[in-house]
Amino acid sequence: MKRRRTVRESASIEPPPGYYAAGAEPPDAAQRALILDWVVSRRIASGWRVESRSGSQVVLVRGQPVNHVLHAFLTVFSCLVWGAVWAGLALVNRVEREVLTVDAQGRVVTVSAP
Repeated sequence: MKRRRTVRESASIEPPPGYYAAGAEPPDAAQRALILDWVVSRRIASGWRVESRSGSQVVLVRGQPVNHVLHAFLTVFSCLVWGAVWAGLALVNRVEREVLTVDAQGRVVTVSAP
């Protein structure tokens, strides 16, 4: 019997307990980069991919855009039959973006981007 994989919809974005001392002095740039690396690796495991990255900020993307050139080509050569599939994909398909930023206190701030 095969095991079923369970997919968690959203992973925790906070670093694990003890990853840095919460009551001590604020983390420096290297510690903030490590915190961001940990959060990004958790998101990549959930199906996101990195679009861009700076020292304390990452833009993550999930989903694929519709290839309109391919669908236009298929619609023309199928005598407009493929147009229904193309319209359905254009309506249902979406691309999600999130911006993750580590602030000066070491907290991860998430903002949904368009």
